[in-house]
Formats: sequence, structure tokens, C-alpha cells
Amino acid sequence: MSQVSIGARLNRLPVTRTHKFLIAATGLGTFFEMYDILLAATLAMVLTKEFHLSAVTLPLVMGSGFLGMFIGCLVLGSLGDRRGRRSLFMISLAVYSVFTLIGAFSVSASMLIVSRFIAGIGLGVEFPVVDTYLGDMLPARYRGVGTAVALTIGTCGYSTVGFLSRVLVPAHPLGWDGWRWLFVLGSLGAVIVWTMRRHLPESSRWLESVGRVDEAEAITRKMEEEALAKLGGRPLPTPSSEEAVVARKLPWTYMFHRTYRGRVAVLWILEIFQTAGFYGFATMVPMVLVAKGFSIVNSLLYTGLSFLGYPVGGIIATALAERIQRKWLIVGSTFIIGLFGMLLAFANSTVPIVIYAFIVVVAGSGLGTGLHIFQAEIFPTAIRSTATSVSYGLSRLAAGALPFILVPLLKSRGPVAMLTAITISMLIVILDIGIFAPKTTGRALESLNVVD
Repeated sequence: MSQVSIGARLNRLPVTRTHKFLIAATGLGTFFEMYDILLAATLAMVLTKEFHLSAVTLPLVMGSGFLGMFIGCLVLGSLGDRRGRRSLFMISLAVYSVFTLIGAFSVSASMLIVSRFIAGIGLGVEFPVVDTYLGDMLPARYRGVGTAVALTIGTCGYSTVGFLSRVLVPAHPLGWDGWRWLFVLGSLGAVIVWTMRRHLPESSRWLESVGRVDEAEAITRKMEEEALAKLGGRPLPTPSSEEAVVARKLPWTYMFHRTYRGRVAVLWILEIFQTAGFYGFATMVPMVLVAKGFSIVNSLLYTGLSFLGYPVGGIIATALAERIQRKWLIVGSTFIIGLFGMLLAFANSTVPIVIYAFIVVVAGSGLGTGLHIFQAEIFPTAIRSTATSVSYGLSRLAAGALPFILVPLLKSRGPVAMLTAITISMLIVILDIGIFAPKTTGRALESLNVVD
């Protein structure tokens, strides 16, 4: 048994209670990144008057969290490869929780910007380490479905903050501004998830890759025993001998090795331009509705209704995750975003706006699911967290820049021009992934990522 790789042994397992727990614990963590993204849009509308936000400070409030996420990806991402996936889980949520709570007590735009920036540093690595961890621990044939389920849990953060904003923003519970309660709830929820994650096992694939074979063996054996109990004593399938592991450290620059530099280029283009469709709509739809003449309160309600499409899209993506190639899930979702995004640009009445926005959101969830599964499949275990975090950091940087591009475009040229720009970005994604992305669905990570 010792001659067989940990990855090969994990790939033969059925879905067990441990798998379900780690999917739930990681999914609830992604909830707060998605919660925080829509929170930026809510703050932009609500705090413009309270903090006298100017044309300069408004994009800073909207973009500070994303800029922090970019820094977090660059600074903390490599810890997942050096210290372990689980350690990074704990650090990221702790930083987010503390500084989001501090943000609730902001007395000025400057304090809010700084607290959101530091909270973003912690939150930035949440998605990359979740993608990496699930890729490490889930059997190859369930990797797509398991990651999709975790992301579907996460997408509930969008609709949750949308409806909470609708209820809390007009109110002053206990005499405190409603927007501050949104921060408090986000912080306390993250503490609960942090407590759950204390019980997660470390990635046995990662442990093996850094030479901690005894620990990897103990975790894997426990999961095998759990699987055997589920099978009622029937033997597990024989592990593949082709899924070899390279138990040596690799420098982060290995992502630019001749085998992977093309994948890096494809992923970086995807990360930068998909942001306009996925996060551009998430942060700008409320402002688009206000620009079309709807009140702030009603725009929050319509946004909350449309964002119910995120879990719906997650359910659809889960059903498709192992049935079609990841690249075609990304391409198809992106096409729908571009098409219905343009229809949204020209809609002026409530029903079409909510329907078109809902469809865009459903497709956005499909795009996000495909991206998060794909980005953690195309690099070796020894650099998976670093490469995924650096690439994902570019999407955070792009998201941080979006308000500085889209807000002036919306104000100077209107919703049609802004949504047209988003559609052009979607076309770039379609060409990038459709032509150049590798096929990854159902393939073992070790056979997909050969180390020379």
C-alpha cells in the first residue's frame, strides 16, 4: 500500500461523511467573500451622503476590499503550499472577522476604507485555498460536483446580504445604523465557520508532497476505514499505479515552466476579464437600477430578488459539473451573461429588469463554478495554492479597478455603455477558454499535472 500514492487512494473512495463535512465547512467560508462583494454595492449607495463620498472616495470605498483581496492573494497564497491548506483557512477567516467588526464602528470614510482593505487581505485567499483544498481531498470523479456544491452554499451570501440590506438599511435596530449591523453579522458568522474549520483534516495530498508521509497516511487510512464502513465490508477498488506523486518542493516560478506557462496565460486572461461579468454585475446592478430611476430601497429589493439566481445557478452547475467539460461550462455561461446583460441594458420596466438580471446571475454562478473547479486542477500539488492564489489575485485586482472604470462610465455614458463594456469582456473570455483551455473533467490531478 505504501507504494501507491495518496492521490490514487483518495480517488477510489466513495463520498463519505468526511467529504460532506469538508464541503460544508469550506462552502460556508466562501459565503462570506460573496457576502462581502455585494456589501460593497450597498455601502456605495447608503454611505454616499452619510460620509459625503466624492467621485474619488466612492470608488475607494467600493474597491478597497478587492484591493485588499489582491494583496492577500499575493502575500498569503504561498502559505497554503508552505504551511498547509488548513492553516491558511484559519488565518484568512480570523483576519476577515476582526477587521469586518472594526469596520462596523467606522466614523469616517478613511476608517471604513482601511478596515475593509485589511479585511480583504484575509478574505482574498479564501476562494483559492478552498478550491485547492477541495481539489486535493475529493475523488476525481466527484471533484467537480463537490466544489460546485461548496460554491452553491457560498452564493447564498449574495442573496442573504441583498435581503438583509433591504430590511436593515432603512431601519436602525437598537438605535444603530442598519449598514453597521451588516458588518457585525458578517463578522460573527465568520467566527462560527472558523470554529467549524478547526475540525477539518489537513490535505493528505499536500502532506505527502512535502514529505510528511506518516500524517498523510493516518488521514487517508481514516478516510478509507470510513469508506469501507459505508460499503458494508465490500472492498475498495484497486488504486491506479499511474497517479504518481512527486514528493519534493517546487519554487513558485515553476508555474512558468514550459508545461504550465500556457495554462497560466489562459487562466490570467480568464481571471481578469470574467471579473467584469461576475463581479461587475454583482457590484454595479444596484447602481444601474438607481441610474434608471428606481429608489435605493427598491433597487436593493430587485437586486435581492435577482441574486436568488446565484444558488439556482449553483444547482444547475452542480448537475452539469461532471457531465460536460469545465471549459464548455465556462464558455456557455459567459455567452448567456453577455446576451442577457445587453438586454438588461435596454430594459426600463421592473419585470424585464428582474428577469434579465436573474438570468445573468444564474449564468454568473455557472461561470464562477466552472472557473473555481478549473483553476485548481491545472497545477501540481506543490504549487497549487500559490499558483491559484496569484491567478485569483488578478481577478481581485481587476475587481478593485472596476469601480474606477465602470462608475465613471455609468455616470458619463449611462447604463448601455457600461453594460456594453462588460459584454466585450465576456467575448474575450469565450475566445480564451473555448480555444486554449485544456480539458480537465474527471481526470486525476497527478495525471493531469506531470512534473518534469
